[in-house]
Amino acid sequence: MMLAIKFLQVLIMPIKILTLILYLTLPSIALAAGTISGTVTYRGGATVDAVVYIEDTAGEFAPPKEHLVMDQKNLTFIPHVMPILIGTTVNFINSDDVLNNIFTPSWAGRKFNLGTYPKGIVRSFTFDRLGEVVILCNIHPEMEAYILALKNPFFAVTDKTGKFTISGVPSGRYTLRTWHEKLKPQTKQISVMENTTTTVVDFELIR
Repeated sequence: MMLAIKFLQVLIMPIKILTLILYLTLPSIALAAGTISGTVTYRGGATVDAVVYIEDTAGEFAPPKEHLVMDQKNLTFIPHVMPILIGTTVNFINSDDVLNNIFTPSWAGRKFNLGTYPKGIVRSFTFDRLGEVVILCNIHPEMEAYILALKNPFFAVTDKTGKFTISGVPSGRYTLRTWHEKLKPQTKQISVMENTTTTVVDFELIR
């Protein structure tokens, strides 16, 4: 009996050691993810609705199960700019008291036309091609928005002050790129270090 107990102890010991190693290393793995933040400007002023994103990174990323939403209110698309992970489905809600007809001439949006529909109706589309998609209304030409389908989830849109933050970025070297509907894109080579909480990158865009 004593022999059997000792044998079990010998078997269990390596498992305990492995569990301890995993427990000690998991916090350091979590800390390896960093944050990229900065400001995008144009002629010294804040640039609103610029997208900042990592061009390429290792790994495969599943699109969110929950659909994103682009609303139509007061003949305006909300939000005006929406970066998404490729494969994401977007619900286009009509909150206007009038009919809207949502379509795109863009290849990345497969030139979809969601048809004409009234207030309270939702039409959806899954973006399975990379690239820029301009969103328009056949009835109201002043309505315009942009969806940018990207390879990975490491992206952000600048706020009213031109600031952006990209969280959860694994340590490594990356190409950071900007997108804006009217301004030229820029790229910068950056390094996200394990021991650095935030990597600060600023952009000054031009036409």
